[in-house]
Order: sequence, then structure tokens, then C-alpha cells
Amino acid sequence: MTAILVTGADLAPQALDLLEGYEVIYAGKTPTEDDLVALCRAHDPVAIIVRYGKVGPAVMDAAPALKVISKHGSGTDTIDKAAAQARGIEVVAAVGANAAAVAEQALALLLACAKSVVALDARMHAGHWDKATHKSLELGGRTIGLIGLGAIGLRFARMADALGMRVLGFDPYARNLPAYVQAVDLATIWAESDAISLHCPLTDDNRGLLNAETLARCKRGVIVINTARGGLIEEAALLAAVRSGQVAMAGLDSFAVEPMAPGHPFQGERNIVLSPHIGGVTSDAYVNMGVGAAKNLLQVLARQTTSV
Repeated sequence: MTAILVTGADLAPQALDLLEGYEVIYAGKTPTEDDLVALCRAHDPVAIIVRYGKVGPAVMDAAPALKVISKHGSGTDTIDKAAAQARGIEVVAAVGANAAAVAEQALALLLACAKSVVALDARMHAGHWDKATHKSLELGGRTIGLIGLGAIGLRFARMADALGMRVLGFDPYARNLPAYVQAVDLATIWAESDAISLHCPLTDDNRGLLNAETLARCKRGVIVINTARGGLIEEAALLAAVRSGQVAMAGLDSFAVEPMAPGHPFQGERNIVLSPHIGGVTSDAYVNMGVGAAKNLLQVLARQTTSV
């Protein structure tokens, strides 16, 4: 049977139904490059569904039959797209499959920061009652700046608008924006936003987008939310900004190195709310991403077969 390699330990049953007739090989929860190379040499897959780990030239060269790399989700930064193009391998993504899940996580982190949810929960469990001394931030009437207006960013924009927030957005590729999103440049995002939420893919051009210089241009007391990619933020600069009060709170679901190692400087920082890159990890998104990845690779394989 023709093989399909999944860089993960499982795939939604609905996706497996679509792949009936193929041999599906699993690489496990935390596959290394060596693991993927060995599996490619052993099975020579015609397609790879990327859940975890990175797929670069060594993996591609170990699979001469490889025709398509399909992302289980929307972000393709873990796939060497230039290497794939050079080898005639198509790269596709399940864009929008996890949009609702990630947008909801961004909203949860924003509310957790604005309403001190984590800190107050810990105080309550320790027996304290801080009603007389604590004041939360009201989001209605405040300005949120969104960087990235794809499926996730636009979904989150609708939520922010429903809260009564003024929504600014930067995305050079976005067209036909809804009336409640005001398209602006990055300088306006930095200068006018009370909260900033990242929803863009990671590229060589925007790596370290939030750094000491750009954070210094933001309003003092800004809230930073990142459910996109950790590489968009220079972590040392963000930590310094949080400790100085330039950034009041940060809610982070993605990090420069994952999983986060014990002793990371963000750990124990009371004004940083953390979650382990689970924005897109819901039962619904799991099915949507698996089905999307399977459909995408089957379309590529069918098109290539037809064109031969």
C-alpha cells in the first residue's frame, strides 16, 4: 500500500476514513528529524501530514516518492517551503480549520489579563478576599490592535467588536475587511493600542516583531496577547517590558522554543499568563484540521495524477 506519514501519534477517525486505501504511518508525539528520516526511508511516503516536529531537506530527500506535505493546521513555518519547492513537492495547509479555537483562546487570554483571573483565583484559594483593593480593566471603549487579519484574526476581531472595543488591524495582504476593522500601519498599532494581539504567520521578515524598540513605542500599560508563533516576540525584551510596567500583562500561548523548558524566565512571573500552545487544541479543531489536511493532500495527489 502507498504510505502517508503523520508526524504525530494519531489522526481523527474522520480523516482516516478519507485516507482509506493508504497505509498511515505514525511518527509519535515528539518525532525528531532522525525519526522522520528513518520512517521515510522505511516507507517512502507519497505524502506527509505535519502535526509536530520540522520537515526539512533531509526528510524530503529520504522519501523519493513524496509529492505533498500537508499541514495539520494553518501555520507552515515548520516546513522548509523553499526546499519543498526545489524538489517539486507541494505544501498545503488546513487554513481556517482551527480559527474558532485559536480566536477563543486569544479572547480567553485577553480577558484573563484584563480581569486578573489567574491572580485572583490564586488569592481566593489562599483565603483572601480582595474586593476592596482590586480593580480590573474594562475592555469596552478601549482599542485593540491586531497584527494579522486571516481567518483567526478576523474571527477574533468580531469578538473584540462585540465587546465594544475599537479594532485596529495591520495586514498587508488583507482585502475586503469588515466595517468594524480599521486598517492601519504598524506605527498606529504601537501608538494607539491598549492591547495588541498577534495572529500572523512567522516569516523571516517579521521574526522578533515585538522587540525592545517596538514595545517602547507602545502605550505604557499595554496588554500583549500571542496565540500565533513564539518567534514573533523577542522574549527577553517582553520580560523586561513586563517587569518595568511598559507591558501591564502578557497572555502567551506560543514560545520561541517548545516545549518550554523548566526554569524559563516567564515561569513564576505574576503578570504573564501562560498556556502550552493549546489554542488550536479542541476536539472540534482536531477533527477539522485532520479532515482539512487529508482533503488537501488528496486533492494534490488527484491533480498530479490527472496531469500525468
